[in-house]
Amino acid sequence: MVQTISPQIARSWLLVPATQPELFETARTSRADAVIIDVEDAVAANEKERARHETLEWLNAGHRAWVRINDASSDFWSEDCAAFSNASGLEGVMLAKSESRSHLSDTADRLPEGTRILALVETARGIEHVEEIAHSPSTFRIAFGTGDFRRDTATGDSEIALAYARSRLVIASRAARLPAPIDGPTLDRDRLMSGTLHARDMGMSGKLSLNHEHTAIINEGLSPANEDIAWAHGFIKAFEESGGTITDGSDLPRLARAQKILQQAKDFKIHAEAAVVSHSDY
Repeated sequence: MVQTISPQIARSWLLVPATQPELFETARTSRADAVIIDVEDAVAANEKERARHETLEWLNAGHRAWVRINDASSDFWSEDCAAFSNASGLEGVMLAKSESRSHLSDTADRLPEGTRILALVETARGIEHVEEIAHSPSTFRIAFGTGDFRRDTATGDSEIALAYARSRLVIASRAARLPAPIDGPTLDRDRLMSGTLHARDMGMSGKLSLNHEHTAIINEGLSPANEDIAWAHGFIKAFEESGGTITDGSDLPRLARAQKILQQAKDFKIHAEAAVVSHSDY
């Protein structure tokens, strides 16, 4: 990872199979804001023990990453929680198939106090219970497992087919004062930017990835564009030069948008020159 980004605002979340430790270093040095070592879907049942061993060895060797653990109803969950409770480099866990508040609280009870938990919602039950998941004190942020959700519900992969589920995650996260949710991966590189921009338009601020080469594209799509940063600088300058005069009901929302853009630019270390903004523009 080329720079340290807070997981509250992290854009690209790179999943790496735990059975391929040769990819751990590639992931660490990629453009990903966050790396998740996957001991769940990417690992066959007879490989779980080796996957835990490879992951623990790497985390205890001075490296840091998140770990996607098996769901709370699985035969592997207890062993995952026990194993990673002693991982010195654990950033937090992603809990697969989060479907209830108790899934989060039970997991938190088995991990060191304060361990951050990403609730991966990827079933119809998860969507139906997403409000209680979001309001669980153990939930750090919510992610959308689009692949498993589509399998569970026989839903297509079009934007309209998944719009309801995405909206539920966004609204539940906002109502619970959580960071905006993380969208599922787009596997087709040709559709990656459009998929990332759609996630942003839906109100999501992160995206999962299965390919380290996709992370830079995700970061770009979920960051303010140079023209937006320039507009924000210009708007705030014009607003301040006017003495902060409110001319109509759109001024304060636009001021809030400009301030958010500049905060994101600062967080992601993006710079752009200020644009010239007329009185009518603000």
